[in-house]
Amino acid sequence: MDIRAIFMGLAFALMWSSAFTSARIIVTNAPPLAVSSMRFFIAGVVTLIIARMLGQSFRLTPQQWWLTIVFGICQNALYLGLNFVAMQTIEASVAAIIASSLPLWVALAGWLISGETIRPLGVLGLIGGFAGVALIMGTRLNAGVDPFGVLLCGIAVLALTFATLAVKGASSGGNMFAVVGYQMLIGSVALAVPAQFETWDFNWSPTLIAAILYTIFVPGVIATIVWFWLVNRIGTVRASTFHFLNPFLGVAIAAIFLGESLGALDLIGVAIITVSILAVQIAKARALT
Repeated sequence: MDIRAIFMGLAFALMWSSAFTSARIIVTNAPPLAVSSMRFFIAGVVTLIIARMLGQSFRLTPQQWWLTIVFGICQNALYLGLNFVAMQTIEASVAAIIASSLPLWVALAGWLISGETIRPLGVLGLIGGFAGVALIMGTRLNAGVDPFGVLLCGIAVLALTFATLAVKGASSGGNMFAVVGYQMLIGSVALAVPAQFETWDFNWSPTLIAAILYTIFVPGVIATIVWFWLVNRIGTVRASTFHFLNPFLGVAIAAIFLGESLGALDLIGVAIITVSILAVQIAKARALT
């Protein structure tokens, strides 16, 4: 893995982790599905403009179209939409911890569905990672966290698992910016329907506007493009290694900007998840060599 890929991977982890904090600010001041549909539409249009400026074609192969639709629905409509709804009642750090289990679910899906071999280190990582999540969730549930919000985040990360498995095929035919733009627009359309049943009550303020703009352009457009770039450059397995930073970064950013508290068991659980994700990714990388 070259220096450029490492730098881009670290940048992706930071941007991806920060999305939970900005999302928490948004959903406490605006209807989650309506604002999500709006931001996906803006992000999609901006990304397609970039694609045109770079001379990319708006034409995709049939396989690209199919996988782009799957990715747009799973990541944007289901994963991000459900997380936005959930964060009306749960803290950003809780959503970040659940979402950070993505590499564990991807590895487990590869094992159970695709028959991929998992080395002993990977098995230990899976056990440890899910144990860390269970430790934190058990502590939070006992402290009164909304179980329905936790359930929505759980469904969301499963949707993102399928989206992750589809990324490679969706971007393998070129026109990466067009693919990203289309999947944003697909997410926007998918969320526009349920958004009609929300109460459109916006508490406009400079903070809300800044959070929306940040979410659109940083974790929305830039992080998604960086992720596609990473997958194409170093592969899904190695790119997913950078997710091991997300548990720590997600809770740290939420603590700094939102003042969310962290208990001793939270810190222990985050440490276990972080080490476990790294173990799973190391085991998968060794399996490829």
